[in-house]
Amino acid sequence: MAMDKHPQPIKIAILAMGGEGGGVLADWIVDLGEHAGHWAQTTSVPGVAQRTGATIYYVELFPKPEAGAAGPVPVLALMPLPGDVDIVLASELMEAGRAVQRGLVTADRTTLIASSHRVYSIHEKSAMGDGRVDAHQLRAHAENAAQRWVCFDMAALAEREGSVISAVLFGALAGVGVLPFSRAQFEATIERAGLGVQSSLRAFAQGFAMSQNPGPITPAAPPPPAATKPTPQNAVLRDCVDQVWDMLDAPARDLAIEGVRRMADYQDPAYARLYVDRLHSVHQVLPQDPQQVMAALARHLALWMSYEDTVRVADLKTRGSRFQRVRSEVGAQDVQLLRINEYMHPRFQEVCETLPAAVGRWLMASPTWRAWGERLFSRGRVVQTNALGGFLLLYMVSALKPWRRLSLRYQLENQRIEAWLALVRQWAASHPALALEIVLCQRLVKGYGDTHARGHHHHDQLLALVTQHGARVSADQLRALRMRPWPMTKAMPFAAPWLRKLGLEPGGRASHVHPQCAHRHAPLGARARGTPRHLHPPGCVCAGNANRFHAHLGVCGPCQPNTPSR
Repeated sequence: MAMDKHPQPIKIAILAMGGEGGGVLADWIVDLGEHAGHWAQTTSVPGVAQRTGATIYYVELFPKPEAGAAGPVPVLALMPLPGDVDIVLASELMEAGRAVQRGLVTADRTTLIASSHRVYSIHEKSAMGDGRVDAHQLRAHAENAAQRWVCFDMAALAEREGSVISAVLFGALAGVGVLPFSRAQFEATIERAGLGVQSSLRAFAQGFAMSQNPGPITPAAPPPPAATKPTPQNAVLRDCVDQVWDMLDAPARDLAIEGVRRMADYQDPAYARLYVDRLHSVHQVLPQDPQQVMAALARHLALWMSYEDTVRVADLKTRGSRFQRVRSEVGAQDVQLLRINEYMHPRFQEVCETLPAAVGRWLMASPTWRAWGERLFSRGRVVQTNALGGFLLLYMVSALKPWRRLSLRYQLENQRIEAWLALVRQWAASHPALALEIVLCQRLVKGYGDTHARGHHHHDQLLALVTQHGARVSADQLRALRMRPWPMTKAMPFAAPWLRKLGLEPGGRASHVHPQCAHRHAPLGARARGTPRHLHPPGCVCAGNANRFHAHLGVCGPCQPNTPSR
């Protein structure tokens, strides 16, 4: 004779990021259950900051009549267990993927409710190249893992109704009908909270409706009309647009025209002229149908030429449009005062790169000034751009834009861009596919500080491989290295022997190739006894050290190998 199962609580896991009301949503569910005659309990495990994880709220509901029939007051769990969760609420698509990865979503019992919008994680943003996770794969895995899958853009609904995403999730939870409560009971819970009731009820209603019939919240936008040729008032810009319009077809043409606009905003019309001349220098050596290479070049050349230096950052932070955008994002009224605290942490190297090239090199080469500067700029500072002092400080830095071409950073970036373009032109005629991959290597250069230096290091290594080995490096091999430079992916059986052939470590660490003297040096991070270090002769200025990465600030002579001390 079969034994009756003990009654089980309703188990709900909520995965939400900071500021999305995950705690409010958990409190609503607890209040809803208690007013409906259930024992309720909620716990939370905070995630780490900067979008590398989310807080997990866990709620259990147990009907009091069943608890009385079963015996004493039930003891509810504090944490969700894999394979033992009835409902998972995720405030973002990646969080739904995390729930599936943790085993909280199972096909035999779990209803998964998630928003389809994306907030990119730190791992995605800091990846060398395009590190974004495929949203279609996330949706497919979540749909296959769950018994019931409800997904739509809840962030857009919340923003449209002036509420937060937790209210939309609460409405979707009511709409799917997995809890033994009526819609009126859900709405009464929001009213009892007493904060933002009307906007929360509107967002709740939208979530309730969409959960029963998921679909786009707005009809698909019509295809954009054919691009019309812009007519700038400046004669130089007008000539640039005319040349781009005659030289390229869409979409390369549209990207190049946007690049012209970006260069004029970043520096001046003459800088836009330099951008177009560089595009033309590659276009004239390409074979037939060069649009794929030119589209990639138009985009990545514009990104590289508009590198983020201290002048650019100060310029963007003191623009009137930025103050309006911040007021709009925080919902500040016209009669309300707004304080904007900018956290800034310029390194000594970045300060030197803002100065004229000769001055910057001299400061970097001086041990005394370097030691003093690194101590002075070792900590970040908070600058209030809404205050007169902070605004004037950044405004004075942004006023250096006309002298940017004299700066050390401009000379360094200009040398790197020219070397990159020379390599693209070298292979454009005979190997367009390889030239395209060389263009796409610019994706590795991103961010600032150590991230920027690491990206340049990986970029220089890949270009050094092409320079030394030429056509022996195929486009497919360069793409594989670019997509995941170090360490090499195990899915490539040719990786180890090919890396050894090119002088690379099979484990994925590359020996350092000096960009000027082409001498090969120790693998990065090597500590073994007898491993040669990279020493520079007097007069060479290096922004790194022998065991990290080398960002050379000047042309140096032959490098001197040395054996490190024990």
